[in-house]
Amino acid sequence: MKAIIQDSYGLPNDVLRLREIDLPAIGDDDVLVRVRAASVHADIWHVVTGRPYVLRLMGGGFSRPKNPVPGTDMAGTVEAVGRNVTRFRPGDEVFGETVKANQWTNGGAFAEYVSVRHDALEHKPRNISFEQAAGVPTSGLIVLNNLRGARRIRPGQRVLINGAAGGVGSLAVQIAKAAGAVVTGVDSAAKLDLVRSLGADRVIDYTKEDFTRSGERYDLIIDVASTLSLADSRRALAPTGVYILIGHDHYGKAGRRVLGSLPRFFLLAAISPFVPQLGKMFFEPLDRRKAMPVLKELLEAGRLTPVVDRTFPLSEVPAAIGYLQEGTARGKIVVVP
Repeated sequence: MKAIIQDSYGLPNDVLRLREIDLPAIGDDDVLVRVRAASVHADIWHVVTGRPYVLRLMGGGFSRPKNPVPGTDMAGTVEAVGRNVTRFRPGDEVFGETVKANQWTNGGAFAEYVSVRHDALEHKPRNISFEQAAGVPTSGLIVLNNLRGARRIRPGQRVLINGAAGGVGSLAVQIAKAAGAVVTGVDSAAKLDLVRSLGADRVIDYTKEDFTRSGERYDLIIDVASTLSLADSRRALAPTGVYILIGHDHYGKAGRRVLGSLPRFFLLAAISPFVPQLGKMFFEPLDRRKAMPVLKELLEAGRLTPVVDRTFPLSEVPAAIGYLQEGTARGKIVVVP
């Protein structure tokens, strides 16, 4: 089969190559999927470059990637199943995350075939395309994972999403609306029409309006773009409001090669017991076996419609990552084998 191979860490154009390799083996609990589409998640640059360096300690391999095939999200058709798998059979259309540990590791999705644990998959809804389905798993799980407990959206709450038109933000807008929130989306002027079409009640061009000084108050601020300070956000929060930081320093722009944005996350987590507006930052990650059916239900009901900005052939994965880095994408970027 054809696959994108990464033998070392480095810039995408330098280390990613299209090669012919053997089909992946499947275990008793695995499913072999013929990939019809795979999405380019925002973390891919960090996984390919191995920066910040601390990410290499999170299971992906320190000197070189343990799994040489990148890609974390895909949709496709079942080719074969392990002997313990009963939920799927050859020919089924499925979608899911391909990583076995976390999003900071290679998952093998940028290939013609991938082996995935059965409990990481869900049947693809018939009302969406493979390209749309491929853009949902990791981004959708991130949104659901951050909207639990004190952060759970309740009907009528005022929710602001900073970075509302990207792969994560576009899903966050729709999931918040599905929960009954009054949603404000913040992004650049060129993307506001998309944010409106996703159901946002109000949109803000961040280049023209500083919402933290407008006098408006929100019950929940979801910072996907990672451009807000806690102090600024607190000005725009209601007395019982909560600030959620999802985004991070993308593509090494801040130059923090060793720890990246982790110090900021750890600082916020450390002070969260004393700052009610941070909610609960340490929590058990949401089980994919519980989250994937929720995403499937929203998709089937038409309450969640994935947005695909552009597709690239498998051979052009480095170009797809380069396009992601430009920051102009509206929704997801997808690779088609």
